[in-house]
Amino acid sequence: MTHPAYEIEGADRPGRWLVTCDHATNHVPDWVQDGDLGLRAADMGRHIAYDIGAAGVTRHLAALLDSPAILSRFSRLVIDPNRGEDDPTLLMRLYDGTIIPANRHAGPQDLTERLDRLYRPYHDAYADLASQMQRPVICAIHSFTPRLRSRAPRPWEVGVLFAHDDRLAKPFIAACRAQGWCTGENEPYAGHLPGDAIDRHALQHGRPNVLIELRQDLIADEAGQMAWADRLAPILQNILQDSQL
Repeated sequence: MTHPAYEIEGADRPGRWLVTCDHATNHVPDWVQDGDLGLRAADMGRHIAYDIGAAGVTRHLAALLDSPAILSRFSRLVIDPNRGEDDPTLLMRLYDGTIIPANRHAGPQDLTERLDRLYRPYHDAYADLASQMQRPVICAIHSFTPRLRSRAPRPWEVGVLFAHDDRLAKPFIAACRAQGWCTGENEPYAGHLPGDAIDRHALQHGRPNVLIELRQDLIADEAGQMAWADRLAPILQNILQDSQL
């Protein structure tokens, strides 16, 4: 199922997991500044525009878990679906040292149009998909740049973010570390933001969840994406079974 704001794969798969990718693409709809945010192609290919490799991991992982997936179809620089509607970073004007020209003077009307045409349809579809599942468990896939400008290299291969619900996060971290992977607990960022996707679709409903961050150089090509999906799928199935949630 495809829509300008989102894509759903395997809606009828019977697995309990709902695998999500909030930052799946760097696409800019043609009705937003004629499809051009005013950035160079090289900048649109950077982590500031989307989570590199995350979409491929999401697709492969959902198939291995025999579960549905939902992926955004717009760049996080157009509007960020992993922010609350009142978050000041919902529409970024500056990101990792790069000014976003098309957002610099964007006003309330621009924000409202992007909310109505992209952000809200994505979250409505996400909510509908979860509501149709029996005891859904959310697995959010993200990726992070190996290094921000003027910052130290990030050593983690996997990061796991959580705030108020660590029922799956803690055993998942332990399982990753048992594999010998450099695994960050609330690294390279801390927890969740009020109104973000996990808060909205998991925490507010009491749904078990895990948010996984993978370092982008490890999943930059399809081989890496498939390899990490293959590694993660059995761990996720085992921790869910052991949790008895």
